[in-house]
Amino acid sequence: MDTHLKSNNNRRQFDTEQSQMIFGTRAVIEAVQAGKDVDKILMRHDLQGDLSRELFRIVKGTNIPLQRVPQEKLDRLTRKNHQGVIALISAVTYRKLEDMVPSLYEEGKIPLIVLLDGVTDVRNFGAIARTCECAGVDAIVIPAHNSVSVNADAVKTSAGALLTLPVCKEASITEAIRFLKNCGYKVIAAMEKAKNNYTTVDYTMPVALVLGGEDRGISFDSLRICDELVKIPVAGNIASLNVSAAAAVLLYEAVKQRT
Repeated sequence: MDTHLKSNNNRRQFDTEQSQMIFGTRAVIEAVQAGKDVDKILMRHDLQGDLSRELFRIVKGTNIPLQRVPQEKLDRLTRKNHQGVIALISAVTYRKLEDMVPSLYEEGKIPLIVLLDGVTDVRNFGAIARTCECAGVDAIVIPAHNSVSVNADAVKTSAGALLTLPVCKEASITEAIRFLKNCGYKVIAAMEKAKNNYTTVDYTMPVALVLGGEDRGISFDSLRICDELVKIPVAGNIASLNVSAAAAVLLYEAVKQRT
């Protein structure tokens, strides 16, 4: 590749990365107050002062995680003068689950929603989103904390599916499950120790499918209020499928039953 073209491509990539960040405490405060889709705020671990306290006050009560991090991490993200604070901006506008559910019923759909409880690997998230889009899923729900978010890597891995598939960010997956149950959804959780085979349950009604994180799986609080626990049988020595592969198996069982 021509050196000049390679340099321009690198610059465009860097500019794209910069466009997904907001730098400086005052600028981040204004972004939060303006309702920007902020995925996460990173603050230098020893940063003090009135502005940092104001930022904490404004973020409190929102779904925006704020993490204290070393200076080196902030410097790796940008060459600009970040003043100890960087906000990472979502690549999409998040939807509200409480707004999505009535509209799906109004459209005459039999909704199918996927909830990700603690999925942190961006490649898994992208792969799940791609399958969801292909399978006709109506929305993905992720928690605000300890979870993946819709960033450039996730969009790329999803082959662009995350730009069209609605994503809801909720304070709690457990509370989202309760809400969906109250709205008439059957909530099905996938776990390797479940008794029922995934093919034995009915997916033809409004369904919310819960998938757990790569390490810890679905939280106990979420599991205990789900309507069905199902497993995917495995014949090899590894106990379970990767979460994105499991999502594909379960979703296409739903597609098969619905068609």
